[in-house]
Amino acid sequence: MVFERSRLARARYSSGFTLVELMITVVIVAILMGIALPSYRQHVVRSNRAAVEAFMLEVANRQERYLLDKRTYADSLSTLGMSLGADVSSNYTVAVTSSSSAGLTYTITATPIGSQLASDTECGVLTLDQLGAKTAAGGGSRCWK
Repeated sequence: MVFERSRLARARYSSGFTLVELMITVVIVAILMGIALPSYRQHVVRSNRAAVEAFMLEVANRQERYLLDKRTYADSLSTLGMSLGADVSSNYTVAVTSSSSAGLTYTITATPIGSQLASDTECGVLTLDQLGAKTAAGGGSRCWK
């Protein structure tokens, strides 16, 4: 009889977590999320920016090859035989402009759209020209790496 009572008592007290234990766990998870989420968002923004920068450098490379063949710069991505990849097109619009009247020049402009526009306040619009000059409308010093 005594054995049966102690077994029931143990079963009743060890059958789960207390409310205090659950609340402590919730608080710890909330603190970790508060730290991790902003850091993750910054990483995504920088990753998207790096993808468009790599694409712009590839466009510049193709422009130089086009210049060697045609003695002028191309005025669009399609002329270069290029299109935006999915990783770039969902976050940026990329435009190529060229001019032969004021010397041979071109400018590649990447304008953020959607969530990248709202999140990337440090850099904003990125440009690259025929001289290799890299600029960012936001003026951030870490925009081009």
